[in-house]
Amino acid sequence: MKSLILLVVFAICFTGTILAQESQTDASKKMQTEMKQTFGAIPPQFKVFPEHLRVAAWEMMKARQNPEAALPAKYSELIGLAVASQIPCNYCVYFHTEMAKMLGASQAEIQEAVASAAQTRFWSTVMNGANPDFESTKIEIDKMLIHVKKQMKAAQTLKK
Repeated sequence: MKSLILLVVFAICFTGTILAQESQTDASKKMQTEMKQTFGAIPPQFKVFPEHLRVAAWEMMKARQNPEAALPAKYSELIGLAVASQIPCNYCVYFHTEMAKMLGASQAEIQEAVASAAQTRFWSTVMNGANPDFESTKIEIDKMLIHVKKQMKAAQTLKK
């Protein structure tokens, strides 16, 4: 009886695995078709990514570029460029720079995105190296932000 139960459980698991593989194959074919329609080829990063993770990675990539995303695609690419500059990753810098340009980013916007990343990295190094008390620092920053908000409000009042 135990052998029969084990055999049934094995058959159910094995059949489920086969069906999952078949649906993974279908999803992989669909992904490749979509990539070829979008880019004219399979992007190089997908060729070196683990095969069983490619479909999920493609879905994530598509979702980030969705027209309904909160960030416009140009700004998303500029953020990608800023991060890639700090990692650093030549492949990503090239890709995000070219995509940002294609989406209308000017050379000045590209330079500013990289400079912003550099400035963030600079001050992060200073603060992490000095290691001031985090909670006290947050209190100081909150006070500074209140002051800046007051200045912004005063400037808006003068414009009216």
